[in-house]
Amino acid sequence: MTEFGTNLVAMVTPMQPGGGLCEPGLTRLVDHLLATGCDGLVVGGTTGESPTLSEAEAAGLVRDVVARAGNRARVIAGVGTHDTAASIRRAREAEAAGADALLLVCPYYSRPTQDGVLAHCLAVADATELPVMLYDVPARTGVAMAPSTLVELAGHPRIRAVKDAKGDLAEAMAVRSRTSLAYYCGIDELNLPYLACGAAGLVSVVANVAAGRTADLIRAVRDGDLVKARAIDDDLRPVTGRLLRSGTAAANTKAALAGLGVIPHASVRLPLVEAGRPTRAIPTPP
Repeated sequence: MTEFGTNLVAMVTPMQPGGGLCEPGLTRLVDHLLATGCDGLVVGGTTGESPTLSEAEAAGLVRDVVARAGNRARVIAGVGTHDTAASIRRAREAEAAGADALLLVCPYYSRPTQDGVLAHCLAVADATELPVMLYDVPARTGVAMAPSTLVELAGHPRIRAVKDAKGDLAEAMAVRSRTSLAYYCGIDELNLPYLACGAAGLVSVVANVAAGRTADLIRAVRDGDLVKARAIDDDLRPVTGRLLRSGTAAANTKAALAGLGVIPHASVRLPLVEAGRPTRAIPTPP
């Protein structure tokens, strides 16, 4: 196992109806993910509804997942926000809660310059002793991490990996050729090409419900059996489509996990709504 793992899952955050955290659901989800082949658990990332989690909730989730997982998987805490000071607090709280590594998204909403992105990431990386995986997802943040920024950030001793949800495979290969950054595919539809081009692993939404198959995909590529890898990828495409192609991934994935009996509820927090729930049935907050 690498310091981040290889078959990483972007975990949902189990919730009760009404939005409270669901501790029994979290315990059952961690057990399910470990049993089906995940060696890295990403807590409080996008699929975990991170923008709606308080700092206390985020730290508590990390603590609970660490306690349940033990040494069976790496626990990577999502700590990135639009506010550098808040991201630093979350990073330090995650370290105190026992996280093995941090996931640091490009700051969103403010749309900083590349100098701002650089300063933000360096400040968070300096705040703890934990290894950092950058999260490049411009479709959500409004700002991409430029190749030159990634190359410069790679010079920091604790910035060691990238979750690439940009989808520019040529750029990813170019950055890899100039740095020691480990690349992880963050777009399930592109898992096979990223792995074939040397990605260290996946940070997968689909692994919430099919971690055994994503593990098989990684293994087939590592073994050089691309025929088998393509067959596995083809088998996963219907699942990937159902989870990612309509609605929101967090809501769809929770619905799938509830249907499998892994978590008791498919509840999400506003502004997300449960998969299949008519929006007109949602009461307007006071």
